[in-house]
Amino acid sequence: MKFILLVAALLATNVALADNYVNGYTKSNGTYVQPHMRSEPNQYKSDNYSSQGNSNPYTNQAGSKPNEYSNPPSYNKSYGKPPCYLNCKDD
Repeated sequence: MKFILLVAALLATNVALADNYVNGYTKSNGTYVQPHMRSEPNQYKSDNYSSQGNSNPYTNQAGSKPNEYSNPPSYNKSYGKPPCYLNCKDD
């Protein structure tokens, strides 16, 4: 029983570590953005709360933005298109 509780605690910790708290800030156009939680920034869109098939655990809002698995796919511009290893087509 202790082992199961330990595993559950470790899994919960890993999920919590994937979130970032963002302080409130004012955009250059004067719009204030409220403080909020977001998923850890990385090269993928598919693991973001706002991506299709995902939902935000803090607001229960369903994601609607396209990601790598959408048709057509959408890639994170700051990282570029991921490498293709099988059945690749030139864009």
